[in-house]
Amino acid sequence: MSRAQILILVAAIALAAAMFFLPKVVVTKDDSTTATSTGETTTLPEGHSEDDGHDHGAAPAASADGVHAMATPEQLMELATVRARYNKATDDKARGLLANELGAAYAAASKFDSAGYYYELAAEARPGEKNFRKAGDQYFEAFTYASTQQRASELGGKARKMYEQVLKNNPSDLDAKTNVAMTYIASENPMQGITLLREVISADPKNQKALFNLGILSVQSGQWDKAVERFQELVNVNPEHVEGTFYLAVSLAETGKKEEAIRTFNKVKTMSSDPALTASVDEYLAKM
Repeated sequence: MSRAQILILVAAIALAAAMFFLPKVVVTKDDSTTATSTGETTTLPEGHSEDDGHDHGAAPAASADGVHAMATPEQLMELATVRARYNKATDDKARGLLANELGAAYAAASKFDSAGYYYELAAEARPGEKNFRKAGDQYFEAFTYASTQQRASELGGKARKMYEQVLKNNPSDLDAKTNVAMTYIASENPMQGITLLREVISADPKNQKALFNLGILSVQSGQWDKAVERFQELVNVNPEHVEGTFYLAVSLAETGKKEEAIRTFNKVKTMSSDPALTASVDEYLAKM
C-alpha cells in the first residue's frame, strides 16, 4: 500500500487502526485469530473505469488526496485510442497484446480494477507468471481501496485467483503470498491469512511486508505489546522504514513508554518531509 493510503487512514482513525478493510480480528501472541466481526469501512473507493464496457459497479468520485484523481486529458486520450484499437481487433493474439496495453493505460490513470481486468485478459491470452502477477497486483491495489465489504470480497477474490497462478509457477514468491494473506484477512476466513503470514515469516524471518502487516493486525486488534514487537523487528531489519517507525512510535505510546515514543516520533520527522506524516506525528506529540 502506498504511503498516501496509510496516512489517509491515520488521519481518519484516531489510533491508526487498520490499513485495509478488515474484519475486527483479535491477534494473539502467536498471531492466531480468536474472534471476527464484519461491517462497513470508511476507506477510499477503488480505482475504477466508467466506460470500459464491463461492469464494475458505480463509479466513485476522485479522492481528496489525489491518489484517485481524475485521469488527465492525455491519459483519457490514450485510453480511448487503445480501447478503440482493442474493440476493432479480431485476431486473438492482437487482442491479447492490446489488452496488455489497455491494462497499462488504466494502471497509469489509477483505474486499478479496470487495469486488473485487462491484464487478466492478457494473461488468459498468453499465460505466464509475469502477466498473472500484473493482473494480481492491480486487483490487489483496487482491493485496498474497496468501499464496501462486498467490493473488498470481490476484488480480493480476483487478486487471489491471479496470485494463485503466480504461486503455482513460483511457490517461493513471498510477496504474492503476503498479498493473498491480506485478502483472506479481509474475508470470512481471516485465520487462513494469518496462517499464510506466519508461513512467510517462517520462510523469511526478515520479510518486511509480512512483519509490517502482522504489526498492523496487532494495532487493529489493540495488541499493543505485540505491535511493538513486530514493528521493532521491522525497524531492526530496515531502520529507514518510515511507516514501520511511525507505527512503532504509536505502539510505544499506547503501551505507556512515553519517552521512547517521543524519541521515535521525532525520528520519524527526520525521515520524511511528507506534510501529512508530519501533521500526524505532531498530533500525537501534542497529546503526549
